[in-house]
Amino acid sequence: MKLVTSIVVMLVSFITNSVIAQEKASVTAEVINVSSDTGKVGFALYDKATFMLKPIQARNVKIVDGKSTVTFENVSYGEYAVICYHDKNDNNKMDFSPNGMPIEDYGASNNVMTYGPPTFDRAKFAVSEKNVSLKIKF
Repeated sequence: MKLVTSIVVMLVSFITNSVIAQEKASVTAEVINVSSDTGKVGFALYDKATFMLKPIQARNVKIVDGKSTVTFENVSYGEYAVICYHDKNDNNKMDFSPNGMPIEDYGASNNVMTYGPPTFDRAKFAVSEKNVSLKIKF
């Protein structure tokens, strides 16, 4: 009886771990129109609770031939948004003019371009069974 119980427990554990492992995907975001290869592109992945506060994952990526690509791994299923900017002067922050307007190019998932910062509801996308691939324009 102990042997049967042990086998059942191991089987349930294996199935549970397999399901949990499958509930993650990757998100690849590519900026396709960077104005120059100078500096880098900063990418940030957010969910609704962290949007424009602290990213879930963030990366700085080189620019090659006007393109920059990042892949965020092990992203749990749910809704997310990506924001990115061209850090032309390599100072690790987005620069603004004295009147508050950005002086470095930026973009967001779904290519939301409005006056003012992007909103989560307009930039969100779903992560589910398949990996996600995004093309973002500045």
